Amino acid sequence: MTLRTLVSCALIATAVLVPSLRGELPPLEERRALHHQVEAELRENILPFWLEHARDRERGGFYGEIDGDLNIKRNAPRGALLTSRILWTFSAAYQRYRDPAYLEMARWAYDDLQSRFWDREHGGLYWRISADGKPLDARKILYVQAFGIYALSEFNRATGDRKPLDRAIELFRLVERHCVDAEHGGYFEELSRDWQVLRDRGARGSAMGSKGQKSQNVHLHLLEAYTNLLRAWPDATLRERLRSVADVMLDRILDAKTDHLRLFLDEDWTPRSEEYSFGHDIEFSWLMCETADVLDDENLIARVRPLAVQIAHTTLEQGVDPDGGVLGEANPRGLTVTFKEWWPQAEAVVGFLNAYQISGDPKLWTAMRRSWSFIETYLVDRKKGEWLHGVSRDHTKRSTMKLSFWKCPYHNGRACLQVLERLESLESKP
Repeated sequence: MTLRTLVSCALIATAVLVPSLRGELPPLEERRALHHQVEAELRENILPFWLEHARDRERGGFYGEIDGDLNIKRNAPRGALLTSRILWTFSAAYQRYRDPAYLEMARWAYDDLQSRFWDREHGGLYWRISADGKPLDARKILYVQAFGIYALSEFNRATGDRKPLDRAIELFRLVERHCVDAEHGGYFEELSRDWQVLRDRGARGSAMGSKGQKSQNVHLHLLEAYTNLLRAWPDATLRERLRSVADVMLDRILDAKTDHLRLFLDEDWTPRSEEYSFGHDIEFSWLMCETADVLDDENLIARVRPLAVQIAHTTLEQGVDPDGGVLGEANPRGLTVTFKEWWPQAEAVVGFLNAYQISGDPKLWTAMRRSWSFIETYLVDRKKGEWLHGVSRDHTKRSTMKLSFWKCPYHNGRACLQVLERLESLESKP
């Protein structure tokens, strides 16, 4: 029996969050100082940036692009992805703080999603529109339908308003009606405006850059979307479908021999790439635990908690530099992308903290602290707000984009909210 197997068996036997398993908690002063730093970053930097700069008050909705010098590209196309992520972020922030400014921002995003991105003929969300609100790419990309479900259910949880929940349920039913692969399991990820599966994407290519019909990225975010919807709508069919997505992630997409997610796959789950993404791996590690907890499935909890610890250690050993920064991608022969984008750093903070809560391993607490230190040192923009898009491995080159089709407040805002909640849970322990 290997050391990994022995550790896994021990964790399965406990299957509870016990930071004292291998020693004392970090000093109270250290935990409280970190709590203060993270909350200040969230409330004094991240959220104020988006409140001040993101909204297009002339045409409605949000700008499509803002560069590092806060120059607005007024004609940049916009995506439902950014609007959904803003809606989730400010809904979650309002739930915690009940700040009216956060609620106003969430309502602004909700109205944008409903009035400009919703397809009134076929249902679902457009992928991309022009700056003045005309559809540019009306394909039904599963990735953004998932984020719509995620955000709308969070807005319902924040406000108690039934309408966004009804819309989230409608999206869920559209996805289940049109995207399910009945033969091989999982979901088709790119469909036409009228929900026909696009096996041949033509000259336009894949919206997500996929090399196959299926990917870890889309299924991962469908997992989190269905998990959040189940919190708001405890439906038996939804519960069954969420468990199915969890099984796909664990049995088809995760490579259990390497602790990495396979990036791209064919319909029958044949891998289409060798690369793996450290950011997605560590994000999966804690999202999978969250899913198991929401399902309240003891067997699934016992399976995924030790797995989360394994993935955290693998990420730390293979994908984190001495400066604490998470690298991009690798394959069996070595690193392929070394640029350190903002979002893997945010996910690493949560993933390492989650693994520490499960195992009590002080090495994982240290990894979390180093990840946060990297963010504060290299990514937080203390002059113009928000975080940089990323930095090169040697820190000499910076991508300063602040808002774009993909650059959003969801990863870093969510990381801050998660860390605050998890630190507070440690406060309640003896």
